[in-house]
Amino acid sequence: MIALVFAMILCLLLGLAVVGLVAIPARRDGRDVLTARGEEVVSRVKERTGAVATVAKRTGDGVSSTKAVSEAESAKPAVRHDADSAGGTREAT
Repeated sequence: MIALVFAMILCLLLGLAVVGLVAIPARRDGRDVLTARGEEVVSRVKERTGAVATVAKRTGDGVSSTKAVSEAESAKPAVRHDADSAGGTREAT
């Protein structure tokens, strides 16, 4: 178990070293880290994420309003009609 944790920490440190040696100096020199195609992909993902967030918010609003209506209806006293042994009906609350 200790070997696994040590290997994971080593991989994390190696990844941070690569970012530190490659990406940070490139940004300081004014170069883009991503290619033009990569920038397009990132912009499309941001657009889709915004659209999904908008739809999710509208869906959440609809669910909460439906829930409020159903809670209001369930708060009303229910009237049942039970048949008694004589064949008539009676109201029970």
